[in-house]
Amino acid sequence: MSAAAHDFNAAFPRKTALNSTHRRLGAKMVEFNGWDMPVEYPAFGGLMAEHRAVRTGAGVFDVSHMGVIRVHGRQALAAMQYLTMNDVTRIVAGQCQYSAMLYPAGTFVDDLLVHKLAEDDYWMVINAGTREKDWDWVCRHLHAFDCTPELQSGRLTQLALQGPRSSDILQQLTDTDLSRLKSFRRTRSTVAGLQDVAIARTGYTAEDGFELYFPSEESASQRVWNELLEAGRPFGCLPCGLGARNTLRLEGCLPLYGHEISDRITVWEAGLERFCPLERPDFMGKAALQMQRAQGVKRRLTGLEVEGGIARDGYRVLDRSGAAIGQVTSGSYAPFLKKNIALAYVPPEAAAPGAVLAVEVRNRILEARAVATPFYVRPKKLTV
Repeated sequence: MSAAAHDFNAAFPRKTALNSTHRRLGAKMVEFNGWDMPVEYPAFGGLMAEHRAVRTGAGVFDVSHMGVIRVHGRQALAAMQYLTMNDVTRIVAGQCQYSAMLYPAGTFVDDLLVHKLAEDDYWMVINAGTREKDWDWVCRHLHAFDCTPELQSGRLTQLALQGPRSSDILQQLTDTDLSRLKSFRRTRSTVAGLQDVAIARTGYTAEDGFELYFPSEESASQRVWNELLEAGRPFGCLPCGLGARNTLRLEGCLPLYGHEISDRITVWEAGLERFCPLERPDFMGKAALQMQRAQGVKRRLTGLEVEGGIARDGYRVLDRSGAAIGQVTSGSYAPFLKKNIALAYVPPEAAAPGAVLAVEVRNRILEARAVATPFYVRPKKLTV
């Protein structure tokens, strides 16, 4: 076990290297999965303004609460193939891949991004709220492989620059030609004078963007943060908090652990089968998923548009007769789409786009309609 694992014993709430910066900017701070994090910046317009900035220009997020587990060694590839649901052999060094770790039942330990650093060296970027559980799971199941897991959480600052102008902004601060860095690819470069920054063209907003990883030294973290915002000022770039991060990912139908995915929800139910090819060799959860695919699922995740109110997490979904048939997993007003949207688990026949449903919201019955997802798809860039 890496010495980095001892940060589990750090004082609560944990603070990122940018904590004082967020407070100086007047951020509304909240406890989130054991971290003191900004939820929005009222002085810059708050959640609505931050959301719109990312859709039309850019926004910068401090997401240093996310975890990173490094797996390296002679059998690192075999270990990753067993531990994660996607096919790691499909990616090359410098490429990233959406995946998940699964329980034997085909349900989720956590979803994550796999970064391939080299033939025998990988990162798993994991969720903050599942970090201890994920680390324990990795340690318990990699003992049979000749490789070493290291928990690097707490050592890294992670910033997410997201939005259609993010490339224009970051290009001012690095010599790397970002036009050559394709989606779900990564490189290392100098950013804002800081050397050896990992740059990944990934994100959690349904927009183009980049995630930057570098050592958590306070002055360096503040320099990169400040220079991103300064370079982004002509493009309407704003500091963004967890509130906008959630509404942006919901418009893009990106799953959130504990909501759309959990230890009680399978890959097929969540509609993530495209990331879980069954034709490859054995991996954790494969047998259960093979059985469920043959039998069919009893519920599916669907999108809802709701009239007259917001359907929050846990609210009941009703069919036309008024019978409860499912439950909302996430719901919000969509600031860019200007409508009330939600994700919910319902029987497959009720998940088809156009199905007429309802949601019980504080003893009120609101009309709802199943719709195709994602709710938002970013426009394709025109080429000449």
